Amino acid sequence: MGGRDSPFMKLKILWPGKTRNREIRNLQESYIQKINRLEKCEVIETKEARGLEERFSAKIKKIEAEGLEKHFGDDYIICLSERGKEMSSKEFSRFLERRMSSSSRTMTFVVGGFLGLEERIMKKAHFLLSLSKMTFSHELTRLFLLEQIYRSLTMLKGHQYAK
Repeated sequence: MGGRDSPFMKLKILWPGKTRNREIRNLQESYIQKINRLEKCEVIETKEARGLEERFSAKIKKIEAEGLEKHFGDDYIICLSERGKEMSSKEFSRFLERRMSSSSRTMTFVVGGFLGLEERIMKKAHFLLSLSKMTFSHELTRLFLLEQIYRSLTMLKGHQYAK
């Protein structure tokens, strides 16, 4: 697999809205910088439905889905979902390696907002990924995904990563 300027693929991560928790946001930014030293990775914070009560969940998900879809293009879409496939870190690393070496399509990870993803977004996914059987806040899920991408890339590049 190539380095930062490799012809293989670009990584993209989409999620609605900004991370409000400053500590989590700082950790996210740190991982994004680390990832970008290994492979090109773009994080896009899309439109977040604001000012609506949770009882309007369908409308919230619809608004957020529209913001996410604008950034799909011809990407290989991976949605995070409790219904997705769980993998060990090594399995996830091998999954990334296979995707990166077999296609030049952008690999796009999609993380839902606090209510998750609208079903039509899930249907567009080429792959559903679960980080755990446990439920995490959407902000922590973002951080955990970034950490696992960084861990996988360090494995693929042959770098040491603290266990």
